[in-house]
Amino acid sequence: MTEYQLKDREKAILRFVIHQFILTANPVGSRNVSKKFDLGLSPASIRNVMADLEDMGLLDHPHTSAGRVPTDKGYRVYVDSLMDPPVIDLTSKKVVDENLSVQNETEELLKITSAILSDLTNQLALVTYPKFEQAELEKIQLVQLSSKRILVVVSVKSGLVKTITLEVDAEVKEDQLQSIQQLLNERLSGLKFSEIRTSFQERVKDISSEKYRPIIRVFLDSVDKIFTDSSIDKTFIAGTKKMLSHPEFFDHDKFQSVIELVENKDIIIHVLDKNKEIAKNDIAISIGNENKDEKLSDYSMISKEYKIGDLTGTLGIMGPKRMDYSKIIAAVVYIAEQLTEELTKQR
Repeated sequence: MTEYQLKDREKAILRFVIHQFILTANPVGSRNVSKKFDLGLSPASIRNVMADLEDMGLLDHPHTSAGRVPTDKGYRVYVDSLMDPPVIDLTSKKVVDENLSVQNETEELLKITSAILSDLTNQLALVTYPKFEQAELEKIQLVQLSSKRILVVVSVKSGLVKTITLEVDAEVKEDQLQSIQQLLNERLSGLKFSEIRTSFQERVKDISSEKYRPIIRVFLDSVDKIFTDSSIDKTFIAGTKKMLSHPEFFDHDKFQSVIELVENKDIIIHVLDKNKEIAKNDIAISIGNENKDEKLSDYSMISKEYKIGDLTGTLGIMGPKRMDYSKIIAAVVYIAEQLTEELTKQR
């Protein structure tokens, strides 16, 4: 709920100013609103209403211009109560449906999803790999690569797989691997990754045979690496050029800040994770200073979770605050739903 109780004419003028600013990226004057929209008000009356909106902190004006621009609070009121209902058009739906249904590999599907989302919104699109933190282990497989190297294949109940190569201090035989594999599956299957990390040592402390100790030792040393979340390393970002084409980023410093953010995606992922706490109807929208990170104060982020079994990942966009919120929200919601559907089919 917004804290502002606006009169109808204030709502109409705030809405028109934001629509016009989204279209042109130029400050909007009262005469412009009067000419463009038939409000039945004189430019002087519109100017007075715009001054009132500025007093409320919903509009601001650059020193070099008589026109107004929306503030973060203005955009928030717009998104919460003034924008058109988000509806995805049939052409965009067709693009999503046709492209998502042709790929079976999870990683490739997520990569394609980021590209589609960027194309449809003209913004920077991000898709995070599903988080393994709350994944339930289905089974572990141990594959001998050489006399001292083993491949650990970790399968979770959602159907996803994680692999890691371990170096063992002593020579390993196939029968040892099979025995250890059976023991580990008996003791760990069904547990969450977080539970395995904290209780692994206790669960294997009675395995005392010298035959098994080298393998158990390397597992003890690597348990955090094996049973940890690797989704940050598998975040797909598309559309950097699209974002840089917006007028907001013609300035060299802002251009540079976008490049730095893309190269250091941990910041964006951290904000996406934090945004889940403010999500309404499963869609998270953060505008400017709401992002809680100074580096993202010039941007808006719109995101939604998708699911694969009991795991979740996030997809969303980041772009200038001057964006077509209704259209972009519709695209994010629809693509998240279709991605969930495709991933569920593959299980």
